[in-house]
Amino acid sequence: MKKLIESYCNALRLQGKSENTQIAYRRDLEQLHCFLKPFFADEVVSVQEIMPMQIRDFLRYMHEKPDCNRSLARKLAALKSFFAYCKLEGLITQNPVDKLKRPKYEKKLPHFFSEEEIEKLLNIPDTETPLGIRNRAILELIYSSGLRLDEVAKIRLLDIDFTRCLVKVLGKGNKERIVPVGRTAIHWTERYMKIRSSLDPLGKCDRLFLTYTGKPFDSKQLNTILMRFINLIAKEKGYSPHTLRHSFATHILKRGADLRAVQEMLGHANLSTTEIYTHVTIDDLKDAYHRAHPLSKKT
Repeated sequence: MKKLIESYCNALRLQGKSENTQIAYRRDLEQLHCFLKPFFADEVVSVQEIMPMQIRDFLRYMHEKPDCNRSLARKLAALKSFFAYCKLEGLITQNPVDKLKRPKYEKKLPHFFSEEEIEKLLNIPDTETPLGIRNRAILELIYSSGLRLDEVAKIRLLDIDFTRCLVKVLGKGNKERIVPVGRTAIHWTERYMKIRSSLDPLGKCDRLFLTYTGKPFDSKQLNTILMRFINLIAKEKGYSPHTLRHSFATHILKRGADLRAVQEMLGHANLSTTEIYTHVTIDDLKDAYHRAHPLSKKT
């Protein structure tokens, strides 16, 4: 099984799956491998002998760990995909995961910054310095367009249209989408473009945002930089750069944006994923009801 995991992950790479998906699926399969080893002679796991009950026991075992059921759903998707690969390769005749039910997601309400906190956050970078201008542009763009860090890191110079205020991003599953960019984010990105050549004097890199050494960012580097600012205003809340994306969706829905339009901007495959942000508008409706209805406070 260990060798099969390696060949399967190579197949994922050739299929164009994102690096995050490859890492997550590999980790899930290695966890299954470690769980199954004691059940096999000399701890050599044979995929032909894996039973559905063992898969169910593995998921039950993982459920007892601090993983939410959304993580378990992803693990089940990884296992199903892996065994489908094994079946395609002629190594097994039945997929032991086929009859296992996908756990229902626990829909947790997303954390988000208030509009006042967003204003404070955006004004933290020192815009008297080139890196401060760059950092302000990154923050503005994430909040303006609801982008993931990985999407920001992959934006190329040709992907942003300053005239039409649009940016093309490469999302999950290598799916491209075009997202509107606010005037303020365009302003700060244009200011960044004026100093960008100081980071890449020879013009060798086509990525929009660069590190101080002129190299393209990855999502981990962006996370490290942005967490410095976020911790200044929300450290005790445990917020992260992804909270900016939540805040984008929450704030524009609160101001009347169409849910399906927000789905498109966020790059969600299913509308149900976007619906977690409607809690704000529901809260607003409840507040308006309690303020206005003559019998709302009577029992």
